[in-house]
Amino acid sequence: MLRTLIHIFLVSLLAVSSIVAFSAEIVKMDRIIAIVDQTVITELELESRIATVTAQLKKQGTELPPENVLRKQILERLISDTLQLQFAAQSGVKVDDNQLDKTIQRIAEQNQMSVQEFTQALNAEGISINKFRSDMRNEITISRLRDREIESRVNVSESEIDNYLTTQASSNENRDEYEISHILVRTPEEGSPEEIQKAKTKIDEAVQALQDGASFAKVSASFSDAPNALEGGSLGWKAATQLPSLFLDALKNMQAGEVTPVLRSPNGFHILKLTNKRGGNSPLVIEQTRARHILIKLSEVVSEKDSKQKMDGIKERLDNGENFEAMARQYSEDGSASNGGELNWVNPGDTVPQFEKAMNELKVGEISEPVRSPFGWHIIQVLERRKQDMSKEAARLKARQEIRARKADEAYQDWIRELRDRAYVELKLEDKF
Repeated sequence: MLRTLIHIFLVSLLAVSSIVAFSAEIVKMDRIIAIVDQTVITELELESRIATVTAQLKKQGTELPPENVLRKQILERLISDTLQLQFAAQSGVKVDDNQLDKTIQRIAEQNQMSVQEFTQALNAEGISINKFRSDMRNEITISRLRDREIESRVNVSESEIDNYLTTQASSNENRDEYEISHILVRTPEEGSPEEIQKAKTKIDEAVQALQDGASFAKVSASFSDAPNALEGGSLGWKAATQLPSLFLDALKNMQAGEVTPVLRSPNGFHILKLTNKRGGNSPLVIEQTRARHILIKLSEVVSEKDSKQKMDGIKERLDNGENFEAMARQYSEDGSASNGGELNWVNPGDTVPQFEKAMNELKVGEISEPVRSPFGWHIIQVLERRKQDMSKEAARLKARQEIRARKADEAYQDWIRELRDRAYVELKLEDKF
């Protein structure tokens, strides 16, 4: 009897020990490493993101920074994302399942796969479709939030565009475009001498690492405070007019592959690498088409078959000599109906691909067969074609886009900083960084 009781006690003790050990392991894996307002970031989340970023960097052939630097960079990114997702939830920014499904389908198509094949490819890389959906939902949410918040902060006036174009015309240099990468070591707006010196020491270490042969991408990942540090600091192609004069003055006499000395701005210390350079002086001449059309829309009330039959009847009457303008006014369900279906001059890309393809295949004066597009059934007639120099219009559009892009980037960085300053952020594992 005693032996039996001892045996039961030992078995129970072993079970309890296993549970305690198992629980300890869970606690260790899921321990909190940061508190961000009402949300926490766990070590499991950080390790998962580190694994993803590490795989991406290795795939790109980018040298990995030291582990403690990588952890710090990714934790800061997680904190920034968490703050934005919290703000999105509070302000009603959501991504529904239908939109998410369409996005994943588009990504699969871009990779020339079905959604099922794409899911299998993810599984082969150790990524579950549920994890991918969650990450993609967050990415879209943050993108929508940025667009919404920054849109209200950025305004581009016609006078700004005029000044942009005047400045551009005054110097051929300002028509150049630069492909650059960037390392930034921030300094506080009203930093103390000690804080400024700390940043200066850090940028000097980055310079030394570059001189010792480290790749720019690795040094960016190790030292840069910019949001794209882990992407090698790449800023892509930038027009000269998008760049601060501090950057442009340093870049304009450089050759591809060269790196600037340390540049000082109110934001901090910078190092730039010029990857490539190109001119921007080519005129933009496009072929415009003056066309008109008749549209029969699809709806829940009218079936696809009935819409097609109605359009076939209209086409037959046109073939028998009926007036296109009159038929458009009577039957077209497009806003152009009151103008006889007239679309005026159409530029490449102004219409959906199905419409543009059919229109481009027509001779002047020719009337198309019924053409199906997402809007319904069309009959198209080309009235005239011309070559048009759109350089002025394109220049103004490009100027607006570039000014907006520059302002939006600055506004976004300011907004993220404001968001972080207002938030309660407590790091629980500072000793590890």
